[in-house]
Amino acid sequence: MGENKERMLAGDWYLPDDPELRDDTQRRIRLCDAYNAPGAGQPRQVLEELLGAVGEGVRIRAPFFCDYGFGISIGAGTFVNFGGVFLDAAPITIGRDVQIGPHVQLLTPSHALDAGRRRDGWERAEPVVVGDNVWLGGGVIVCPGVTIGENTVVGAGAVVTRDLPAGVLAVGNPARVVRELPQ
Repeated sequence: MGENKERMLAGDWYLPDDPELRDDTQRRIRLCDAYNAPGAGQPRQVLEELLGAVGEGVRIRAPFFCDYGFGISIGAGTFVNFGGVFLDAAPITIGRDVQIGPHVQLLTPSHALDAGRRRDGWERAEPVVVGDNVWLGGGVIVCPGVTIGENTVVGAGAVVTRDLPAGVLAVGNPARVVRELPQ
């Protein structure tokens, strides 16, 4: 493994367009194209090759997009509606029985606030964790470094910028807890 990829996986600053990540990018392009192709023959087999871990009964509607794929772990019984964008420069861990609405984005990378560093293309990434039995409504965006507790519901269009506890309803931009949910 090269130095740039090691930095990326460690959460340090890295260059996403660096040649040493090119093979991983080409692999992702090939597998996402195969998965998203009309009438794809073996979608489960493609998911197992693309993603780090895929639980039993996981369903992902095409089109589905990711950065690398190997950083994504999805628990059994999870459903991802069409248009999912999972940018996995850091690990994305999704629990069991999670419901993910259309056009949800799980984002691990962020860019430098320093204009020169940003112009040079530097990024770093922080993991995203989605607990068991979470429901992310359509168009939800989960930002880098966020953990969403089990049994939480995030309303459509919410932007989750910080951790959410277990068993709550959160809505808005930025997402805020509006009430606890019955367990």
